[in-house]
Amino acid sequence: MSKLFSALIVLVFGSMAFTAEAADVGIPALTLTTGENGETNYSVTLQVLALMTMLTFLPAMVMMMTSFARIIIVFSILRQALGLQQTPSNQIMVGMAMFLTLFIMTPVLDKVYVDAVQPYANEGMPLLEAFQKASVPFREFMMLQTRESDLGLFMKISDTPEVNSADEIPFTVLVPAFVTSELKTAFQIGFMLFIPFLVIDLVVASVLMAMGMMMLSPVIISLPFKIMLFVLIDGWALVIGTLAASFGI
Repeated sequence: MSKLFSALIVLVFGSMAFTAEAADVGIPALTLTTGENGETNYSVTLQVLALMTMLTFLPAMVMMMTSFARIIIVFSILRQALGLQQTPSNQIMVGMAMFLTLFIMTPVLDKVYVDAVQPYANEGMPLLEAFQKASVPFREFMMLQTRESDLGLFMKISDTPEVNSADEIPFTVLVPAFVTSELKTAFQIGFMLFIPFLVIDLVVASVLMAMGMMMLSPVIISLPFKIMLFVLIDGWALVIGTLAASFGI
């Protein structure tokens, strides 16, 4: 808490220093104006400062509020089931997960662009309202993927009162519930992927033991068979198709 308080103090004094410097050169750094409907509009400089601050949370938002977590976990379990330690490499897996996430999240991003980004760019919507509009598609996406049990658990832990609609659920409750549901779903898919390769390992180990080849590692013998099985059934297409279908694509 003390570190957070210190960071806030630095941010406040940094903003004050920036304001004083901007005032000397005649730039209205922190200008607040009241609109016709009573809403508060911030100057462009303050909006840019807020946007730059929010960029630090972008990696966490990509991992925790999209389909990225489920995809990368399934890919990691699949690589472990195949017995391949570094193939595909981490860079390739993250790249695949990022582009597949972009593919799955395209309807959500399109809605954010139409409802929030475009009106704000055309100066037809204030910044705070644009943020609220942009959060609605992400909230709808996360609600569809979140289990009621996980949502109820975090509402109970946080002592959140009963809500009448999903729009009243705070993001501080929805995001951890969504992540918990994603982890459970990813491990369920990973378990189903692991079973066929585990059967191949058991068969190979039993054959080697029956032949008396105790010193030969079953992993070395089973690896080509697992790769061959995965290629013959077009495994990558099946896995990626299953992942996309699990999100309702």
